[in-house]
Amino acid sequence: MARKTNRSATMRDVARLAGVSIKTVSNIVNGYQYVRPETRERVDDAIRELGYHVNVSARNLSRGRTGAIALVVPSLRVVYFAELADAVMREASRRGLTVFIEQTSAERDRELRVLDGSYRSRFDGVLYSPLALGQKDLPLFDVDFPLVLLGERVFDGGLDHVTMSNVEGARAATEHVLDRGATTVVPLGVKDDPSPSSGTLRFQGFRDALQSRGFDVDPRAIIGVPDYFHSTGATTVARILDSGVKPDAVVAFADTLALGALAAFQDRGLRVPEDVLLIGFDNIDETNYSRPPLSTIDPGRDVIAHQAVALLDERIQFQFDGVPREEQPAPRRLVVDFELIQRQSTLR
Repeated sequence: MARKTNRSATMRDVARLAGVSIKTVSNIVNGYQYVRPETRERVDDAIRELGYHVNVSARNLSRGRTGAIALVVPSLRVVYFAELADAVMREASRRGLTVFIEQTSAERDRELRVLDGSYRSRFDGVLYSPLALGQKDLPLFDVDFPLVLLGERVFDGGLDHVTMSNVEGARAATEHVLDRGATTVVPLGVKDDPSPSSGTLRFQGFRDALQSRGFDVDPRAIIGVPDYFHSTGATTVARILDSGVKPDAVVAFADTLALGALAAFQDRGLRVPEDVLLIGFDNIDETNYSRPPLSTIDPGRDVIAHQAVALLDERIQFQFDGVPREEQPAPRRLVVDFELIQRQSTLR
């Protein structure tokens, strides 16, 4: 738990504890980009331990807005987040904002740093997609700086929140393969952790679609996954096939899982779509160039970026105009619509 603000702590104290120069501390609290990550982390730790708090009001009176926002995501190795970051940067650029990207690796301590106040001194606002934090951490999201939530881990946090139609999109993907004649449909991407996430919501939509048609999923095919990387899709499909299940369709909860599954099917001599229909989720650019091109659910990534940046920019303006929180609009939750993209992997 973060300590209370220590009004007596100085930048010199932070520099001494972190083992860096005062100039380095100044660069970090003022959002200077070219600082080594390990140095930035030591300074952030010192700020938190000492309860050091930059007088943001005084700084902004003299300097105005920083013009910088942070996008905090679990990992850019996840292709969806890399493409979301691109969309956010394009939208922010149109508004004259610079985006700094932070990866948390879904580590709880790193995600907590976003909420402890250290970001407030470097950025005008934060777009935040947590993964390690969840509903039990709701009180921590009561922050005094502009923050917009992304993703499906935290709901009703008293903040603006932009998310996608996970249940409805997965239901549509499943109904699509059923409409194409599939009878043994298996999920790919059931999460090991049953707490709210895109994976649990997509599995709900998947199962709803099956049950509405009088089908159910073979329990042998429900295999939890730790992540949504290509390799995980390939190894999980291999386990499903080795269990004796013979699917005629796979609904993957991420395109990267589907692309890994495609490679696994090819290794086993199974043809997509002739032997197995395959559909993903996210509409990443790579799906246009697989062989065959992958059917998928487009969750509206560009719309998500537009809405999130717009909400954050509005909250930033309210803060710099001195509008009290109680006089601002109530927190809004925006659920972006999806589109079913039909390509050759489900057309036979």
